[in-house]
Amino acid sequence: MSYLELDGLVKTYGEVDAVSDFNLVVDKGEFISLLGPSGCGKTTTLRIIAGFETPNRGTVRLDGEDITEVPPHHRGMGMVFQSYALFPNMTAWGNVAFGLRVSKQSASQINQRVVELLDLVGLGDASQKYPAELSGGQQQRVALARALAIEPKVLLLDEPLSALDAVVRVSLRQEIRRIQSQLGITTVYVTHDQEEALSISDRVVVMRRAEIEQIGTPIEIYTSPKTQFVATFIGTTTRFEAVVDDGRAGRVRAGDVELVVGRDLSPEFGEGERVNVFVRPEAIRIAQAGEPVQADNILPATLESVTLLGPVIRLSLTCHGLPLVADVNTNERSRFARGEDVLVCFQASACRVMREQES
Repeated sequence: MSYLELDGLVKTYGEVDAVSDFNLVVDKGEFISLLGPSGCGKTTTLRIIAGFETPNRGTVRLDGEDITEVPPHHRGMGMVFQSYALFPNMTAWGNVAFGLRVSKQSASQINQRVVELLDLVGLGDASQKYPAELSGGQQQRVALARALAIEPKVLLLDEPLSALDAVVRVSLRQEIRRIQSQLGITTVYVTHDQEEALSISDRVVVMRRAEIEQIGTPIEIYTSPKTQFVATFIGTTTRFEAVVDDGRAGRVRAGDVELVVGRDLSPEFGEGERVNVFVRPEAIRIAQAGEPVQADNILPATLESVTLLGPVIRLSLTCHGLPLVADVNTNERSRFARGEDVLVCFQASACRVMREQES
């Protein structure tokens, strides 16, 4: 059931649109990520939810109640900031207890709640340490426990992991998801890190230039992008700039290269219309010259570079002057050498065809 509703939100600063016609319905217990580049409006949207910003137009509803004009401290929201924002003169225990003391809970209630939350975030043995004595990851765990202490109706997180190193970031984002799932708390998470958003969200809201580009599950966002921006912003992709050659046969031409895209394009695209064809690197197979292959698209290419990315090797290639990117298993690295002529193979079903979009 719908729990948090954002209806037609608009926020401007002078002549600059920070948020434009933003509409979103969040179910109770759902984990939503707002994802996009800097300046796209995701933090402004979060601040409107929190009550730190008032929209020029639009409505914020929580559990059926219009809270657009309700001040932040009466909304029942818990906020975790990028900068941690801990009180430096208070221990971890004192930071977590702060909101409970403000709400005038009894000493026994406060102690029980703080102990529970510090244990929940894995800091039960660090309760008497001050922020300066804690690592960045530990400080962020304290900030999370403090936000949860007041039992918020909605948990809001504004790029909470961006200041942490990669290993800690991965570990803590999984902890955040575990805690969110365990408590069943409705969560809105702001990030510019696509891996972060895809790995922990129930749904992702991709934003660009103050507007929503697409809303969907992580797998929908990655495999079925609806706009050119989403296709290029989420993950790595090869883009062919092409024209429709034979729409009914699902054929397009990118320079000297003919591509089969596997569907009748005529209902949507006219003959000769300019389009972009996107193919994900994991959908491309690389074969050596003379190796028997079967695929809808088999293109000659030259291998330009080989880059190790942990579990995969990323191959950068050129085909009739067109750049391509393919990912292969690490154990295949020895098969390929820079400057080698190879075959690029992929199925028509791997192609995503879109109209050219203003950048």
